[in-house]
Amino acid sequence: MTRIVSGTFGGRRLEVPAAGTRPTSERVREALFSRLESWGEVRGARVLDLFAGSGALGFEALSRGAASATLVDNSTGALKVLRSNVSKNGFPNVRVVRADAAKFESIHSFSLAFLDPPYDIDMGLLRNVLEHIEKFLEEDALVVAELSARTPEPQWPSSYQRESSKKWGETMVWFLTFSRQTGSVEA
Repeated sequence: MTRIVSGTFGGRRLEVPAAGTRPTSERVREALFSRLESWGEVRGARVLDLFAGSGALGFEALSRGAASATLVDNSTGALKVLRSNVSKNGFPNVRVVRADAAKFESIHSFSLAFLDPPYDIDMGLLRNVLEHIEKFLEEDALVVAELSARTPEPQWPSSYQRESSKKWGETMVWFLTFSRQTGSVEA
């Protein structure tokens, strides 16, 4: 079990899938959302949570004022837990979608996206996911990618500008801004 750290649903417990999922720790979520809120990125955001697992990132965003959250995972166990967490906690404006992150489709656009893949994700797949979701991201959308602190910085697609990064224990979080303007690839 993990819990929502703060906001309207602060303290509510979340189920976690039994195996194959590494939920973002409460300590990292608290620090991450403190930063996002100081930047004005959460309130009113339309959130995309890819590799959602327990949904902790999407639910934390809703608790802190996001307008909606779309939680995407392709694991049967994760989907069961996501639906249970929505039902037990009464989270509003949530869509749970069964899809591969690199094949997900949506008619909605998003202003804030979380990518919290397994730490052993192939960097080529991560790049494919980032390129795939571009069609759903609003101009200047913030993308938050959570990876192992042992993973070298990925080569981001040219439509993403790395704004900053922060290491919390074994977790490295990359903050990227999306723009349809073509730029140079960040190394």
